[in-house]
Amino acid sequence: MPQSDVVRLRNRSLLAMGVGALLALAGLVLAIGGIWLVFLGGSPFYFLAGVGLTVAGVLLIGGRVLGVWVYVATFLLSLVWGLAEAGTDGWGLIPFVAGPVILLIPTLLMLPILQPDRWRWRTPLGAISAVLAVLVIVGLTLSRINQPQAGMLPALIASTVADPSLLRSGTDWPAYGGSYAAQRYSPLGQITPDNVGRLKRAWVYNTGDMPAGEPKESKYGAETTPLKVGDTLYLCSATNILIALDPVTGKPRWRYDPQVSDEYIPYTAACRGVAYHATPGAAADTACAARIIEGTLDGRLIAVDARTGRPCADFGTNGAVDIKRGMGQVEPGMVSITSPPTIVRGVIVTGHQVLDGQKRSAPSGVIQGFDAVTGAKRWAWDMVNPQWTGDPPAARGYARGTPNMWTIASGDEALGLVYLPMGNSAVDYWSGSRSPQENAFSTSLVALDVTTGRPRWRFQTVRRDVWDYDLGAQATLVDFPSSGGAVPALVLPSKQGDIYVLDRRTGRPLFPVQERIVPRTGVEPQLRSPTQPFSSYHTLAFPQLEERDMWGMSPIDQMICRIQFKRAEYRGPYTPPTADKRFVQYPGYNGGTDWGGIAIDPVRGVIVANYNDMPNYNRLVPRKEAEQQGFPAPRGEARGGDMGEGGHGSKDPQAGTPYAISVNPGWRLPLTGLLCKRPPYGGIRAIDLRTGRTIWDRPFGTARRNGPWGIPSMLPINIGTPNNGGAVVTAGGVVFIAAATDNLIRAIDLKSGKTLWHDTLPAGGQATPAVYEVNGKQYLVIMAGGHHFMETPIGDALVAYALPD
Repeated sequence: MPQSDVVRLRNRSLLAMGVGALLALAGLVLAIGGIWLVFLGGSPFYFLAGVGLTVAGVLLIGGRVLGVWVYVATFLLSLVWGLAEAGTDGWGLIPFVAGPVILLIPTLLMLPILQPDRWRWRTPLGAISAVLAVLVIVGLTLSRINQPQAGMLPALIASTVADPSLLRSGTDWPAYGGSYAAQRYSPLGQITPDNVGRLKRAWVYNTGDMPAGEPKESKYGAETTPLKVGDTLYLCSATNILIALDPVTGKPRWRYDPQVSDEYIPYTAACRGVAYHATPGAAADTACAARIIEGTLDGRLIAVDARTGRPCADFGTNGAVDIKRGMGQVEPGMVSITSPPTIVRGVIVTGHQVLDGQKRSAPSGVIQGFDAVTGAKRWAWDMVNPQWTGDPPAARGYARGTPNMWTIASGDEALGLVYLPMGNSAVDYWSGSRSPQENAFSTSLVALDVTTGRPRWRFQTVRRDVWDYDLGAQATLVDFPSSGGAVPALVLPSKQGDIYVLDRRTGRPLFPVQERIVPRTGVEPQLRSPTQPFSSYHTLAFPQLEERDMWGMSPIDQMICRIQFKRAEYRGPYTPPTADKRFVQYPGYNGGTDWGGIAIDPVRGVIVANYNDMPNYNRLVPRKEAEQQGFPAPRGEARGGDMGEGGHGSKDPQAGTPYAISVNPGWRLPLTGLLCKRPPYGGIRAIDLRTGRTIWDRPFGTARRNGPWGIPSMLPINIGTPNNGGAVVTAGGVVFIAAATDNLIRAIDLKSGKTLWHDTLPAGGQATPAVYEVNGKQYLVIMAGGHHFMETPIGDALVAYALPD
């Protein structure tokens, strides 16, 4: 035999051995893992596929063409099994198709290599083309199933916008949610579905407030929604620098830096917005006749002149008030204000963030009211010591570890009420030492009398919360249409996906709230509530997870997720925390609805709600084991301040309790970073305000910035991504929203749910837009600040859009 033929045969043999070794290796992994899964009571598919792959690989290593046909049979088994499990759900089919197709291509190419006299190249190439055509069909299926499920918009329910706030949206955007009713609705109608495609950037302003070093490793997450009042735009940067801009050009007018040290950054350097207050009766040209008020990361309220940016001398001390007074020992970063205050009847009402998961004796969640002109403390509400009306008695401090309000309150000027979405007691996942008052007010909406600081009513959405299901979103105030006339009401979304409608005067639900039996297991079964409240008005109806809902890009990672699922404790909604094994929390602590809240068109009677759809994979870790594993200590102590390796709450010490907590946010695989649950991971829907029925629903967010190992796929497929930040809806029938992880801001047709226009932001859009008008021209602004938890690029750009002249 000529030497050239010998070399050719050797090369063919080596190629076949290489492909065979790849198949055999994958097969062994599947077979071993498949046996484990069968032992756990799971699907036998992975064991059968593993055996097929291993046999095919061994035959190819031996140079036998039969290995090709064994793999083809295994591939067909995978396809048939996938169709039986997932039907035409394209996402469900991917683990059964994508990885196997990748292996099918080199395997088919072995035919002309091993038997060149019998097989021509066109045969395997034709087969590969046919398989790729099947993939195209699957892709078309994905596109089809991700179209909005459209319904009909309801008839108009109002001719005017009912809003109990003094300052309302329109030409201006004078409060974080448009007004203190938090409807996030603009009555401007210049931009419509017909012309929104012509929207262009009007200007971009960079705050200059960026972290030192690599931005992708920072803890910055600028989330500001600017205010527009009169001829000025007001905003705050990630570390509380106050800025005033020309709303037409974006040119700066003034800038004030309150000098917040980086040591006070809690989990994220974030400032969601500021508040505007005009002193009644003050001459317009006097200092601080109108003022901008913000809360800072180091726990201060700052007031500056709205015209000049200079501190208001009549407010506190040199324009600042320290809200930490009366809290006792507060380590830097443990108490911070990340949300704008709410001002009702001249009283600044503020809560604050208490750093999650650190220690049971964390600082108090006390709610405080301050005079908007002088900064004097009007009242304080400490739920454990309600008899105190101001600062605690000498040598005393506000009760530690109580639920806090880290998010945004809404307010009714006429009723004199502020509505507080309350969080949980310090350390979210263990409840053994909570007081009766904490159990009564945690994870509740509390209506507080703004004059006295005393509660008028409360509505609790979770009993004895050990899932971090704190209320993250503002309640939205509306006049609710009913057969007996309009009812002063509020619409309250939750992380669990329930939306409640309450009479805002009394807290009485306008739709029945059902008490359903939930599990009473875990480490504190005697403390778990036997029932939890479920809304009959509207719910996202997160399905009961099953083994088939576990996902991956290949059979191997799907198998790993299925093994994890089978090994974990999961009893449906409100599965209690466990220490002997992982437990599945679904939905996870990011929602449902988080701080972005909802938007309501009160004229058309439509709620717009974006949401998350991801589980967490958690475990309580006994104290001794946590110390052995090197869990971080609480903030301010040795080893303190580290929030863990995988994101918010990944490894939290929960000092002062028997357990630390290990959280896998979104339930990710450590190797690829992909999520274990089948997509979508986020969506957006329109809801009929009158009935709570869904009008349309769709996955929200493309896969362009997501992929395995953190590598962006750049695929425009609507996978439905995690999203943080809210929407605004306009009289023109357009919804504006960024929020998703793909760095896009979108205009969505309110009627159909279809995307009409989008633009790529310079960083992540984890903020809520604002809409305003100047000289008859409508503008849209959005902060592209990004967020490290959402893994979007960090930025400092405020971007404005308008129709071209």
